[in-house]
Amino acid sequence: MKLALTLAALALTSTAAFAQKDYPTRSITMVVPYAAGGPTDTISRLTADAMSKALGQQIIVENVGGAGGTLGARRVAGSDPDGYTIIMHHIGMSTAPTLYRQLPYKPLEAFQPIGLVSDAAMTLISRDDFEAKDMKEMVALIKEKGKDLTYANAGIGAASHLCGVLLQSMIGTEMTTVPYKGNGPIMTDLLGKQVDMTCDQATNTVGPIKDKKVKVYAITSKTRSDMLPDVPTSAETGFPQFEVSVWHGLYAPAGTPEPVVKKLNEALKAAMKDATLKERFAQIATTPASDADATPEALKERLSSEIKRWEPIIKEAGQFAD
Repeated sequence: MKLALTLAALALTSTAAFAQKDYPTRSITMVVPYAAGGPTDTISRLTADAMSKALGQQIIVENVGGAGGTLGARRVAGSDPDGYTIIMHHIGMSTAPTLYRQLPYKPLEAFQPIGLVSDAAMTLISRDDFEAKDMKEMVALIKEKGKDLTYANAGIGAASHLCGVLLQSMIGTEMTTVPYKGNGPIMTDLLGKQVDMTCDQATNTVGPIKDKKVKVYAITSKTRSDMLPDVPTSAETGFPQFEVSVWHGLYAPAGTPEPVVKKLNEALKAAMKDATLKERFAQIATTPASDADATPEALKERLSSEIKRWEPIIKEAGQFAD
């Protein structure tokens, strides 16, 4: 009896090892925890296409939106750790533990990092007839008028929300926050002069900025963007603390076997060098991860440091999700 059990266990171990070695043998699902058509969806689909070439199997993107990205993340956290369900998530993975009082998973424990994917800077913009001419005048005006000014964001946990929280924390002054259900309606109302300002990914603002339909004050990255070479960085305007980027990372459920993670990581690194991906990323003002950043170790470090960075900022603002 004992011999039979031992042989059965060995057989299962051998089968699992073979499956890992032969991985992937079927299509992979990449969950995107946001609606189709947005920047995260675009980045995910470009990455999935490029990784599919490297893996020899199709990666199918599935949008599972809702609750600031936590619904899709919860689904992947509870999936089988076999490498056939992965998730592309942005900076929201690091802010969710503070924003959501009853988050059903712990990001550092529930997921196995595969690697960083991209970085996209934010831009601080206003309606085209806003009084402030530059960043220093903008800050002075916010301090003077406070809640008489309106700041639009795409809801709790959105990049525009986080950028606004950081801006108000830096200045020490609150504005009237106007939440929307997406960046599209925000831009419509900004162009219609219904709100004063917002902070959005350069991905979404390059067009309106170049067409001079909005005023731009700074780009929140360490260096200027090739797509917006005339827009100064936050540091250049005298506010180095106003630095934030929308970074994306690729994760598998915790417990995914190391050989599987290694294959996914190798495919991710290959994708970051794909000519089509690089060209499309450049068009949406997004930087693909380097070999050094497209690693499990780099993503784990980024996630950990960002959780620590955002916790006190969000708590000070007192803006939490239900």
